[in-house]
Amino acid sequence: MTHADHDSRSSRARGHDRPQDAGTSAAALAAYIEQKGLKHSRQRERIAQAFFALRGHVTVEELVGHARRDDPRVSVATVYRTMKLLVECGLASARQFGDGQTRYEPSAGRAHHDHLICTGCGDIIEFANEKIESLQETVARRHGFEVESHKLELYGRCARCRKAVRGEERA
Repeated sequence: MTHADHDSRSSRARGHDRPQDAGTSAAALAAYIEQKGLKHSRQRERIAQAFFALRGHVTVEELVGHARRDDPRVSVATVYRTMKLLVECGLASARQFGDGQTRYEPSAGRAHHDHLICTGCGDIIEFANEKIESLQETVARRHGFEVESHKLELYGRCARCRKAVRGEERA
């Protein structure tokens, strides 16, 4: 695969891999809720459905807006609690990309990936690169270190933002 193949997937447009089936995710969440002794709620279910439908790096505010289309009574607190449950049961990952907001992305059924974050427009691009993964393992072994998990985030400006800046400089 070429560099462009790996780096051209915007998380706002589509996810890195096919997400876990929504029915499987709903069943996993229901089982977790039952295991925790919590009650089942339609709002939680709607919030989870909205989250998996959005796919990408979603803020609570974005999720509230989407969930309220189906049920205007969905509260911000219920969304936060639901996302906490999704993270606890392994269906979602909470991420911080330096802008002060927690963003959530589906995690079940997805391969590891890293992120390019544009400091201009905020776009988040997912990518996977076997050479980077191999190099990280080599460095860890060399230091007698066993990697349990990692996150690679590269911050800079996307091509669109760099082009916009160049256009402003000419004006």
